Amino acid sequence: MKLLKPILASTIAVFMLGGCYNQPGLVQDESYDRTKTGAATGALAGAMIGYNTGSRNATSAIVGGLLGAAAGGAIGYSMDNQANEIARALGTGVNNDPLAALDPNNELIVSKTNNYVKIMFRDPMMFASGSANLQSRAKSKVKKVGQLLANYPQTVVGVAGFTDDQGSYAYNQGLSQRRANTVANLLAVNGYPKTKGCSYDKAIAPNNSNANRALNRRVEVYLYADRNKMSDPCR
Repeated sequence: MKLLKPILASTIAVFMLGGCYNQPGLVQDESYDRTKTGAATGALAGAMIGYNTGSRNATSAIVGGLLGAAAGGAIGYSMDNQANEIARALGTGVNNDPLAALDPNNELIVSKTNNYVKIMFRDPMMFASGSANLQSRAKSKVKKVGQLLANYPQTVVGVAGFTDDQGSYAYNQGLSQRRANTVANLLAVNGYPKTKGCSYDKAIAPNNSNANRALNRRVEVYLYADRNKMSDPCR
């Protein structure tokens, strides 16, 4: 109970801090989910640390909570900012609609969760059939992402390649890995990204038609604020 009041005070600070981060824009996502989550997590952790390492009183906990909220919110805001900047640079907006990936007109999709920003690059602009060489228009798009990442040296990057089910699993695993590596080479501005070839695992649509197979051929780029939060993109 001694810690309850300072935690509540820190929570109020989260909302106060969160209000400072909203920046309206035509193509940006204004929900700032990661900012709120980061600030809330930081506030709780900061309050606990402040209470345990200070004089074990409410003042120490509140100060710790405020500092934690600010740090957590700043990390969240950085990721939200990256999502919006990348979307603008690629000529699109942040799209968290789960059905967006089923629209063949969406050649690239920028989305975000509480843990990462994802950029999905899809056929037909990426690779010729059986090739791991980026086509010129796709190379230009990926380079734009790399240029923006130079402004965020703390961001951890992951790249995953996906194919359809034409050919053996092993062949497609190798092809998807090579495609992921090709994209990663252009994004290695702050260190080389973690890459993985997923073959035809994690299909977006059943591989039962040419249209659906085209939906499944893609490269996904993941941007994380915390390396420990990285997940397996193939699952």
